Amino acid sequence: QVQLVESGGGLVQAGGSLRLSCAASGGTFSNYPMGWFRQAPGKEREFVAAISSGGNTGYADSVKGRFTFSRDNAKNTVYLQMVNLKPEDTAVYYCAARRTYSSATYYIGPQYYDYWGQGTQVTVSS
Repeated sequence: QVQLVESGGGLVQAGGSLRLSCAASGGTFSNYPMGWFRQAPGKEREFVAAISSGGNTGYADSVKGRFTFSRDNAKNTVYLQMVNLKPEDTAVYYCAARRTYSSATYYIGPQYYDYWGQGTQVTVSS
């Protein structure tokens, strides 16, 4: 069973930066396409960024140019580097893993993911 543990959330002022980490255990991490999603209070969970097994990335328009998704297969960890944070980025951030290998394709919809972490809170003050 794959387990995902997020870390790195916190409180930051607008314009600041954070780096989220998601450590995976169990399974063959390097095979997994991964994703980051977020959910703000009263809103539905939304796509943030995704990465294929081979390292291709995709981003929501709202974070493009500010967030960078990367993976370190040797450490079984993915990272979401967030810069120039805005109050509207405030949410609980979740990482997710898909158990089917995909070299080039990354997945935007939450329905494509098989495993989810517990989430980490990011709060951006104005």
